[in-house]
Amino acid sequence: MNEVASPTKASLAEESIHQQIEALAKAAREASVTLANAASQQKDEALRAAAAAIRAGSGDILSANAEDLRLHGEKLSDSMRDRLALDEDRIEAIAKGLEDVAKLPDPVGRVLAEWKRPNELSISRVATPLGVIGIIYESRPNVTADAGGLCLKSGNAAILRSGSESFHSSRAIANCLQAGLIAGGLPGAAIQLIPTTDRAGVGAMLTLAGLIDIIIPRGGKGLIERVQRESRIPVIAHLEGLCHVYVDGAAKPEMARDIVLNSKMRRTGVCGAAETLLVDKRAAQSHLPAILDALAEAGCELRGDAPVCKLDARVIPAVKEDWDTEHLDAILSVKLVDGVEEAIEHIARHGSHHTEAIVTEDAATAERFLSALDSAILMWNASTQYADGGEFGMGAEIGISTGKLHARGPVGAEQLTSYKYVVRGAGQVRP
Repeated sequence: MNEVASPTKASLAEESIHQQIEALAKAAREASVTLANAASQQKDEALRAAAAAIRAGSGDILSANAEDLRLHGEKLSDSMRDRLALDEDRIEAIAKGLEDVAKLPDPVGRVLAEWKRPNELSISRVATPLGVIGIIYESRPNVTADAGGLCLKSGNAAILRSGSESFHSSRAIANCLQAGLIAGGLPGAAIQLIPTTDRAGVGAMLTLAGLIDIIIPRGGKGLIERVQRESRIPVIAHLEGLCHVYVDGAAKPEMARDIVLNSKMRRTGVCGAAETLLVDKRAAQSHLPAILDALAEAGCELRGDAPVCKLDARVIPAVKEDWDTEHLDAILSVKLVDGVEEAIEHIARHGSHHTEAIVTEDAATAERFLSALDSAILMWNASTQYADGGEFGMGAEIGISTGKLHARGPVGAEQLTSYKYVVRGAGQVRP
């Protein structure tokens, strides 16, 4: 007779995590009903109370962040450590972001369209919350406030799963969000942080169809691929931020230099940072040297094709993988192209449909670039680092969606709603 194998400690621990997260999701589902019907004033009061709690708790948040940096800082690249680190200014920006979200119009209940049929039925399409949103993110603790605040504004309950690097910081911020909910007379379970960094926590979330309505992952390629592969729940995500800047021959040289430098070096670890610079051959002598000088002086490693290497000895020869890599670091790939058509072709082949920018004074060339490419965000004479919900006037964002279903581009409060049809009649029956 075969013996029945006893469960291992690992399997028991995984089962316990699953049960714990299922309980959180059930509480979130109950809270989502209250939140979906909450008045705008009540939600905004909770957001402002959360901002006040973050300011009052800045000392605790900084202490928690210092613990995260102590545990993980040495293992991270400079750009990733910058994503993790908080200071008084960044905490104030987090609090102000919540207040900015509170000032936005309530996205719930908006009439998106309305019309009347010949039979006198009045039909309207009305914005409604999605329900319960699971957000999985890595090393940026400010995402805790952005995600929680936007979900609250849009009437959705949020289950947050931070990465191990930012766990203590995220927990301190989540405590402030819950304090804001309670101060606004709303259930604290409307925003919950999963209390474990075990990878099984992600797996458990991805199976809870019926309790969680949408999963939004925000992090590296490995995380996004895992979520898209394993989730039984619809996913709003972007895989990578392979952003391009194309400098046309008709660009103003100083503008081109400033936009490229900012696109790459303002913050190298954000998804809107440029990873590839494409330069019109007509601008190789007139524009590119000053651009390369500025990048090199700022500490950027330059990797280029043969013509660029020939132009500047500081440029390292690029390899095939450089055109397909999101470095999230002070590394930029540089290539000369034969005008806008070759730039479009290169981006279509190597891009991730995130953000692309063209620098030019030629309106026809710019319009060709903007119409031909299918990225979520396209910019003319502006830095790719503006690929941000806050900069778009959304108060904050959960991420940049590169998919084509539901939300695209910055995902703010408005993008966290669906809709329902409301039909008003006067006794009509269908013949």
